[in-house]
Amino acid sequence: MDPIQEYLMQMNRRQFFARTGLAAGGIALAGLGMPSAASAASKKTDRVHPALPGLPHFAPKAKRLIYLHMNGAPSQLDLFDYKPNLESQFDKDLPDSIRMGQRITTMTSGQARLPVAPSMFKFAKFGRAGTWVSDLLPWTSKIVDDIAVVRTVSTDAINHDPACTFLMTGNELPGKASLGSWLSYGLGSENNDLPSFVVLTPSWSAKAAAQALFYAHVELGLSSHTPCGCGLARQGDPVLYIKDLPGVDREARRDMLDSLNKLNQANYQRFTDPETLTRIAQYEMAFRMQSSVPDLVDISKESKATLEMYGEDVTKPGTFAASCLLARRLAERNVRVVQILHRGWDQHNNLPSDIRLQCKDVDQACYALITDLKKRGLLDETLVVWGGEFGRTVYSQGKLTRETYGRDHHPRNFCVWLAGGGIKGGTVYGETDDFSYNAVKDPVQIHDLNATLLHCMGIDFHRFSFRFQGLDQKLTGVEERTVVKGILS
Repeated sequence: MDPIQEYLMQMNRRQFFARTGLAAGGIALAGLGMPSAASAASKKTDRVHPALPGLPHFAPKAKRLIYLHMNGAPSQLDLFDYKPNLESQFDKDLPDSIRMGQRITTMTSGQARLPVAPSMFKFAKFGRAGTWVSDLLPWTSKIVDDIAVVRTVSTDAINHDPACTFLMTGNELPGKASLGSWLSYGLGSENNDLPSFVVLTPSWSAKAAAQALFYAHVELGLSSHTPCGCGLARQGDPVLYIKDLPGVDREARRDMLDSLNKLNQANYQRFTDPETLTRIAQYEMAFRMQSSVPDLVDISKESKATLEMYGEDVTKPGTFAASCLLARRLAERNVRVVQILHRGWDQHNNLPSDIRLQCKDVDQACYALITDLKKRGLLDETLVVWGGEFGRTVYSQGKLTRETYGRDHHPRNFCVWLAGGGIKGGTVYGETDDFSYNAVKDPVQIHDLNATLLHCMGIDFHRFSFRFQGLDQKLTGVEERTVVKGILS
């Protein structure tokens, strides 16, 4: 007996209706969203992963997203949120009127005191808006007229894994799809030879042990047959098995794949399982990546001026500078989402020495990425985001001196900057109190930030959902959220 038919005959009533509903949805998706996915494998002009019907909802300002995630949480007090009056508060206890009983982590809750630690770094104003930038970021200060700094982003999470998960998926619990998967699912891909969502994990220079990278959400799609992130390794071959085995030439590989596709197409005609279409598209993508990925990572034709702009680390595989150059090359190839996850920002103790190293990793490369995109006419249609998962406390964790201090996790406000498609450069949005502890004007919650990113990509977050386990899932959650119009061009 056919094992599938035998299984169907053994289902109970509840399983039958559940499976029937899912199958009907899969058939509808195949008919509406991927009618030619099986044949697209052999047609270079067709989009293997087209946008959903009706998307984008309106003309997008940005066609693609580059997300620069500083994993571990940079200190807003030492980079963008200048508080000159803190100098007079050095080593004084954080006032109860500022803390207002807010929770703190167990890493500092046992301290006898919460002494205020002003930043030891110098700040100056730059650009049309007079944006305050620390001397830790001399290169970033040159592009402030191209970026919007949001100083009042807040999150619900106070520890790294749930905070990173919340930032990327809109939910603190793991198991949900990330922003990159949502965009790939909704807007599809304009490049048949590369994944629509690429993830890079560069090396870092901070000497302290880096916070573990919670990578699972990047590898999840909205379902088993929707796009998810594809990681490129920073050392060796960027993708495993990117080269054909000895004795196997491209023509033989093509013939094998065509034969396999015929079998899969026959299987799809029999069972109408959308995952079969996904399998066809994935096999075809893997074949094409054997040509497209080596070309992508070959920077030998980049000009000397371009390489110098990114800094001396750009020719060292796996560095943040090399990753930023790769992100620009991916943007040129119309890859929908590129995410760079830079570790090492979890600076609890001895923050001054570690943050110097981290800023040196990213500062010039971020400047170069924005400048390079702008020179090539790509910035207007590329949305770039820089930030961590939460901020850092004004009070010191551990020993406080004029030369050194630490900072604990702080979810109530932190800084994120954005540039490119749909963003009004030279903007500073939001204000915090004198201790950078609470937002006092224009607060922006993580869901608001994600709603704004979707808006720049031409998506109305109210209408963008995916039905899963009987619920209409949304990246922005179920509560009413707001697009941050104050930073939009």
